[in-house]
Amino acid sequence: MTTFADVLARQLRADSARPLITFYDEATGERVELSVTTYANWVAKAASLLAEEHDLERGGSLCVDLPAHWLAPVFLGAAWTVGLVVTGPEDAGPDGGGPDAVVCGPGSLERWAERADDLPVLACSLLPLGVRFAEPLPAGVHDVGVEIWSQPDAFAPWDPPGADDLATAASYGGATQGETWSAAAAGSLLTDGGRLLTGANPASPPGIATFTEPLVRGGSLVLVTHAGPERLEAIYAAERATARFP
Repeated sequence: MTTFADVLARQLRADSARPLITFYDEATGERVELSVTTYANWVAKAASLLAEEHDLERGGSLCVDLPAHWLAPVFLGAAWTVGLVVTGPEDAGPDGGGPDAVVCGPGSLERWAERADDLPVLACSLLPLGVRFAEPLPAGVHDVGVEIWSQPDAFAPWDPPGADDLATAASYGGATQGETWSAAAAGSLLTDGGRLLTGANPASPPGIATFTEPLVRGGSLVLVTHAGPERLEAIYAAERATARFP
């Protein structure tokens, strides 16, 4: 298991119907559950959006500026499928400049809209079911909720990344794909097949292992936002979680 594609293919063969990501937003009452197959379909759509619609290629970079949300691991997987380096908002891209593209949420939309003339800015409404923004977006900004639905449920990169391709930029540790999955397999957040409950953002340096470890170890992520201690305990029991972070 040296690349994201290897890891995901193994999980699809092992048990494609099992839950991989369960997301709760207690502010809106939203609950979303993605099986391994459903997650793989979303990744394929997002990867196609990045590569086919916005011409991103292996070795480029994608800033994933999303909050804790189920779309965060989708775009992590899409970036690694294409062979892109995942960067944070303050990271330089592989060539020392800024990212080649950015995916953002409503909270950082204003900041990135100013860059829409220079690079693809893909905005996610974070509304239930991944739908479009209710209001028109700034000029040049692409609405993921509009563009992603027309993409296919399967994607094969013409130049697949390998184990030595960089997966994350400096703020995430600057690891290759091979190093990323070796670290996840050796991680300690949960046991094989376990369910990890967290409020950490999977698209942040402290939280990335909350997604990579469950994926590589045949487990699942229960991602909860805007919940108090009592509600977290109730979700932990209801979802039969086996570990939590932090």
